[in-house]
Amino acid sequence: MKVLAVSILCLLIAVNEAVVLEKCDFARRLKQHGMDGYHGYSLANWVCLAYHESRFNTGAVGPRNSDGSKDFGIFQINSRWWCSGYGKTSNGCNMPCDSLTNNDITDDIECAKRVVRDPNGMSAWVAWRNYCRGKDLSSWTRGCGV
Repeated sequence: MKVLAVSILCLLIAVNEAVVLEKCDFARRLKQHGMDGYHGYSLANWVCLAYHESRFNTGAVGPRNSDGSKDFGIFQINSRWWCSGYGKTSNGCNMPCDSLTNNDITDDIECAKRVVRDPNGMSAWVAWRNYCRGKDLSSWTRGCGV
C-alpha cells in the first residue's frame, strides 16, 4: 500500500513539473524575456519553432538521435551540444538537460539564446528550417497582444 501511495505521489509530482503552454501565454513569456527580435528573429519565429519542436510541451524529450543524443524541453535543445547528463556532451549552455524539462522555461530561453548566437542561428533547428523559415508567420502571434 505504501509503495502504491509513493508511486502515485511521484507521478503527480512529475506531471506537475511539465506543462503544455497555450500559444499566446508562451508568446507573452518570450516577449518578457526579450526574444522579440533577439538576434534578428521575430517573436513569431520562436513561437513557430517551439510549436513544431514540442507542441509547447515544457517536458518534451525526443527519441534518441543517430549520434545517441536526445532533445529536451520546449525548444528541444540537443544534449550533444548544449546540456549535460545524457551521453557525450559539449554542454554549451552549462546546464543539465533535465533542467530543460520542467515548467520554468527561463533556462530554456537562455539556452535557446545561446544556440541562436552560433553561426547556424535558428537553422540549428530542423523544425524551424522545415516549417518556419521564409514563411508568413503572422498567425503565430495574431491575437496575443504582443
